[in-house]
Amino acid sequence: MQETNQEGPEVNDRAVELLEQYEIEVLRTRKGRGAIVCDTDQGCLIFREYSGSQDRIELQDRLLKQIRDAGLVNVEAIIPSKEGSLFVRDNDGTKYVLKTWQDGRECSIHDKEECVEAVRILARLHSCMELPADCLNLPVAFSPEKEYDKHNRELKRVRKYLLQKGQKTWFEISLCKAFDPFLEQALSVTEEWRAYSLEAENGKKVEGANDQEPLAFCHGDYQYHNILQGNSGWFVVNFEKCLRDNPARDLCLLLRKLLEKSNWSVSLGEELLEAYEKERSISAASRIDLYYRLAYPEKFWKIANFYYNSGKAWIPRKNQEKLEKVIAQEKEKQHFLDEVFRNIKRLR
Repeated sequence: MQETNQEGPEVNDRAVELLEQYEIEVLRTRKGRGAIVCDTDQGCLIFREYSGSQDRIELQDRLLKQIRDAGLVNVEAIIPSKEGSLFVRDNDGTKYVLKTWQDGRECSIHDKEECVEAVRILARLHSCMELPADCLNLPVAFSPEKEYDKHNRELKRVRKYLLQKGQKTWFEISLCKAFDPFLEQALSVTEEWRAYSLEAENGKKVEGANDQEPLAFCHGDYQYHNILQGNSGWFVVNFEKCLRDNPARDLCLLLRKLLEKSNWSVSLGEELLEAYEKERSISAASRIDLYYRLAYPEKFWKIANFYYNSGKAWIPRKNQEKLEKVIAQEKEKQHFLDEVFRNIKRLR
């Protein structure tokens, strides 16, 4: 987290006033990225806005306690107020949450050993992120098929807009030229995954799968920004997006971030997956799940969707660079999928 020595008096006063609702003594506050870092008699804490619901923060707190009890990964903890609430509100109704923190640096995406360690940590994290199926108030499982159906509708909308647009910028010409192959890929992956999921679900019904099997949860935003190296070792933060989904979700996000930086290196991908499996095995179903998540043209969708939903009078040069990189890496990405997931058809 980037820090400055001191915040402005207005923000500090508001923070101190809200922090009085906690059983802590604040020694000093300093500005962090979108938050206030507090040195207290209970160590270093972080105070930031919270936009989620009561149910979500209760789920987050339960998972964090379970992870800490397992003792395999060092993670943040939510500090309750004097009244026992997991968040407090200011006069405007804005919610704030107080959590443990440690000063440190982010995991380096350019250091292979740190990337491998991040994958090991993720595997250990997943091993203690399951909850009993009979727990109360558990969220509905995330549906990748529904999410990708939504993405596909958005892609079709952007394509229609581009085709109807008259004079185009260089970015729009490039986007339009690349659109059909990526849209076809998005539709194909979605339909293939839907067919597989239906087969798998029918197979479970035939075999009489146990409805009381533990339910898997994910961090939801497991990337190098949220994996910190401090004086006490590695520390995982920002579980606000935790959700009920296959652990392949977290692994996919991390792999995509790392592999895009390495031009979809087959050797790096295999090493990262091997590091994960040394800590926690990947089932055949999860490997298939991971394959389809990686195969979907997520980055192209992000670029197209961002373009459509933002001002078009001036398109940043960075958008053109991102698009060019996605197009340039497509061949290497397909080679990576063919090599690393060559047994997918047999697993299905």
